[in-house]
Amino acid sequence: MTDDEKLALAREMFAAWDELDWDRVVDLFADDGVLHSVMQEPVVGRDAIAGRMAILGSKCERLTLHVKALGIIDGRVFVERVDDFDFDGHHGEVPVVGVLRMADGRVTEWLEYYDRPTLLAGMGISDDFGH
Repeated sequence: MTDDEKLALAREMFAAWDELDWDRVVDLFADDGVLHSVMQEPVVGRDAIAGRMAILGSKCERLTLHVKALGIIDGRVFVERVDDFDFDGHHGEVPVVGVLRMADGRVTEWLEYYDRPTLLAGMGISDDFGH
């Protein structure tokens, strides 16, 4: 894939999240794609990703990925963004850096780096330490 194709695919993926189009999100992953919030175990394969999206989608009321920077480094797409969301009656914002690998028009790996306690607080979920 060219850099322009990778950036277009990334923008398409982000739009699917903004639209809460979980089927489209799953479809944009390769069959053996990986979604990995790096502080948790990776979610591997479309079926597993679909399961994760179903859980998220069941309580996500609104989501906007505010992209601050987007570019290609060594063939990977890097995105700096702030996720602004309403989840199960709670509002949150969390800064995120994502790194995406792509091939054949699909995302093969998506690594996400963010502060998990900030995300969970925004979702109205207490963290592992009961704070």
